[in-house]
Amino acid sequence: MSFFTLLLILLVIGIVGFVLCRQRVLSLAANNPRSLHSLPNYYGWHAFVMAVVPAVLALAVWMIVQPLLVERQLTSFIPAEIREDPPARTLFMADVRRVADGLNVAIERGVITSEEAATMPPEQVRGALASARVALGGEVSTAVLDAAQDYRGFAATGALGRSILAILLSLAGVVYAFRMTSPQFRARNRVEFVVQGLLILASTIAILTTVGIVLSLLTESLRFFTLYPIQDFFFGLTWSPNFRGNSALGLVPLLWGTLYISLVAMLVAVPIGIFTAIYLAEYAHPRVRAVIKPLIEVIAGIPTVVFGLFALVTVGPFLRDWFAQPFGFGNSGSSVMTAGLVIGILNIPFISSLADDIINAVPQAMRDGSYGLGATKSETIRQVILPAALPGIVGAVLLAASRAIGETMIVTMGAGASAALDLNPFQAMTTITVKIVSQLTGDTEFNSPETLVAFALGMTLFVITLGLNIFALYIVRKYREQYE
Repeated sequence: MSFFTLLLILLVIGIVGFVLCRQRVLSLAANNPRSLHSLPNYYGWHAFVMAVVPAVLALAVWMIVQPLLVERQLTSFIPAEIREDPPARTLFMADVRRVADGLNVAIERGVITSEEAATMPPEQVRGALASARVALGGEVSTAVLDAAQDYRGFAATGALGRSILAILLSLAGVVYAFRMTSPQFRARNRVEFVVQGLLILASTIAILTTVGIVLSLLTESLRFFTLYPIQDFFFGLTWSPNFRGNSALGLVPLLWGTLYISLVAMLVAVPIGIFTAIYLAEYAHPRVRAVIKPLIEVIAGIPTVVFGLFALVTVGPFLRDWFAQPFGFGNSGSSVMTAGLVIGILNIPFISSLADDIINAVPQAMRDGSYGLGATKSETIRQVILPAALPGIVGAVLLAASRAIGETMIVTMGAGASAALDLNPFQAMTTITVKIVSQLTGDTEFNSPETLVAFALGMTLFVITLGLNIFALYIVRKYREQYE
């Protein structure tokens, strides 16, 4: 039984429990809702919650525990030389899962039977998977195939046990809710308590996810610094990775390219975004605003890869032919200016929307008071509205800067991949995010500093963007004024 089908069954059981418990409490109250502690629907929702929530939580725990148990059962298949090497062990298990999934696809498409999948030798596996149009990254070793065949058995047993457990818990929840249903039962209190618990759980998951990301980056970064000197990373002026050794992994060129491109982007996005927000909030007619604002916000919905193509095909050649070559700045279409301009365009709706909301939040009484003192509209905007909205606008600008620093696709296609220390804005450069992708792309060993440096770069970028976000929140909270 698939996971989606199991969720549908749990949903149906919950709906049935909702109807049964609601009808039961109404019959016990002789169709007089006034005698009930809670509204009739709360009794139904109590049954639905008891039928779905415990089963879903059990499924979540099962999905976490089952892979650990299966991997422990497959330890005997792992070759001794990689058993104590965590990265190699992870790659081996990834191959096992990939082959097992491929065998399942081949069975579903009728290429092989379940009995053949359990006994097929390695030399026939690739042919069977190729017939099922399943691609494999490399050869299938005997150890991987044996582990994959046992993995399929453990996974099938686990799926069956998962389904039985979830359905039994769901049915038990409905029976419990049905027995608890009575006019005196505090159904509303129970339902609100469970909902509050789910909200707390959701917020806890978000926090734990952030902690997990930080810990994973920090752990791998510390591994990197045991293989490469920390002072050479933070103060090195050369970025020249070489997977055969003798690499120069200096952060400074990448940090310079990141900040340079972000500076150009903000020089484009900030004035245009703020002026657009001022026009929409203070000058535009409501009909004009209703048309222009959605059109501007459409930019935010365009995929960044499309912006990257725009930078590669249009902006880059235009800047090269009209500015770089005529003035002797270079002959490359990939440059800081190309990526900065396009990222700036991408950030315009982000700044304009936030600034527009902030400006509109300034009380109308302040405008009326300024007009009453004889100030013109432009004087009111400069001397009253913008000072009142300035903390929020600064916060929006800093958040946009964080987004510009983290951009990857546009830089890859518009700025090139050259790590250089140069003031020429028409010179090809790169950023930290691009190098994170390049260092982790391909068949690389996770024990080499050339690969682990990606985690150190990610940790550095995380600290930079976190600092900008904290600074933005500090400014907003310190200088924000509350208006009655």
